[in-house]
Amino acid sequence: MAAMARPVRIANFSGAMGDRFSAFEEAVQGDPVDVVIGDSMAEITMSMVVAGFHENREARRGFFSEFFLRQLRPQLPAVAAKGIKVVTNAGIYHPAGLAEAIRAEVAALGLSLKVAYVTGDDLTDTAKDLIADGQLNHLETGAPLEIDDLLAVNAYLGGWGIKTALDEGADIVITGRVADASLVTGPAAWWHGWQRGDLDRIAGATAAAHIIECGPQATGGNFAGFTGLADNTLPGFPIAEVADDGSFVITKRAGDGGAVTVDTVTAQLMYEIQGPRYLNPDVTWHTDSITLAQDGPDRVRVTGARGSAASETTKVGVNFQRGYRGATWLFPTGLDVDAKIDVLKAQAERARQDHPVDELHFFVCGQPVPDPKDQWQATVAVQVTAAAPDRATVSGFLNQFCSYGLGSIPGFYIDMTQMYSMGGQPRIDYWPGLVRQADLHHRVHLSDGRVLDIAPPPDTVVFTGQPATPASPAAAFGPTSTVPFGQIVYARTGDKGANANLGVWAPDEAAWPWLAGFLTADRLRELLGCPEAVEIERYEQPNLHGISFVLRGYFPPSGSANLALDQIGKSLGEFLRARHVDVPTALLH
Repeated sequence: MAAMARPVRIANFSGAMGDRFSAFEEAVQGDPVDVVIGDSMAEITMSMVVAGFHENREARRGFFSEFFLRQLRPQLPAVAAKGIKVVTNAGIYHPAGLAEAIRAEVAALGLSLKVAYVTGDDLTDTAKDLIADGQLNHLETGAPLEIDDLLAVNAYLGGWGIKTALDEGADIVITGRVADASLVTGPAAWWHGWQRGDLDRIAGATAAAHIIECGPQATGGNFAGFTGLADNTLPGFPIAEVADDGSFVITKRAGDGGAVTVDTVTAQLMYEIQGPRYLNPDVTWHTDSITLAQDGPDRVRVTGARGSAASETTKVGVNFQRGYRGATWLFPTGLDVDAKIDVLKAQAERARQDHPVDELHFFVCGQPVPDPKDQWQATVAVQVTAAAPDRATVSGFLNQFCSYGLGSIPGFYIDMTQMYSMGGQPRIDYWPGLVRQADLHHRVHLSDGRVLDIAPPPDTVVFTGQPATPASPAAAFGPTSTVPFGQIVYARTGDKGANANLGVWAPDEAAWPWLAGFLTADRLRELLGCPEAVEIERYEQPNLHGISFVLRGYFPPSGSANLALDQIGKSLGEFLRARHVDVPTALLH
């Protein structure tokens, strides 16, 4: 299309498959927008989908999001009447199937919407050839992939296939695995007529995508400062207004809950970035280049994004089965809780002798309050998790362990809702690999039957690692007071593969020099009690008054396959904020 003078308004309606069902209707029927986008393919979500097909692998190839189809169906007349473009990766493993299902719905309603779909991400059938060619190596360690039995292998495609589909007149574009940002960079490039070399512009759209991709996490959801929001019950979904120069405004629909402030946007900017260089198939976005400013109520303007050439490789998500896992919950109550837990651990080890699980973990949550006023104040929750190569071992262990109940601690009981789920579930692991973009067969399938090949970026580079950001020197700030860390900082955590990503920032700019000198990697390790085996990388983001930490290997072996209670580290930042530290008294308000 001809380049448009005004910004394109792109509304998010999903941050993961199963997100709020009403969000699509809200996006279509709410304030005027040009494009609505939704992400269904979070890493851990895909592992859960694959787990459901581990005994019928061919059926996985036919899976797409029926959830999205149910969202879309009643809104198709409004989509057509308003001329809204719809872009989503809800095609999951079968974008052609979802596109065909939508075409049938469109025809039944007598509408003329054009539906296109994108392919080229599914590398499952060619994975062995790629491995033989030295590809799919681990994106961090470079280790070769030596797993033969792969369940799903999907490359992260760029946004140019989506742009091309829209250029060709598509109204609805369905994809499988694309990079998260592609859902925004594609529509923005289409709207403004950007070319491949418009790297700063594409970087801006990538930043906008990173902010809105997780839905209401940009408008007050999962936000450390939630108590300061006037309406924190049900935050609305965000909208990005992306201008031709790549600058943008983040906002939300009038009347929706939540808020859009510099801090709610910073929270999402600090979420799941791997350092100052954010790799995308179409561009490398320099995360330390942007500037945020409040631009009125519920409007934050982001400017200054810089981009450089994309890497010659793109990420590949590989899923495979690592045996089976199982869990149960117990609830020691009242006095002598520590002694009771010791007995439970001893009984678990006894059951393990007969059913030798490879891994066994106890996660103890909370402590009873003194002189409890009801039973629940006296109760501690304990999750027992186990894993083994075969289902029978996991099932046998959990059932034998629970069979000790009558001879166990006083007040023994378990979560009865899990009695029928202790038979062992597939444990799906995730391997983040790399493939050369030039070796992908990125294609767009149009409603008129044409199939268009999408070339890789013309200019790419070999990525050699994140640039170091020197640590700021510690400085004296006068007398201190011991307070919860969260009294002066906000934080947000997320996961990428086996790594935890922790962003910490000072909402008060005056506290930034102190934070930069205080929160070293060693101090973070001490505050979190982080094992020495976990490597901590630290990157200062002065433009956001924050520090981004990458905790490599925090979720062994991966976010989907580890046995931790907080499996993808969502509460890690809130734990950090609860720690007591010495803060300059002058900075406390």
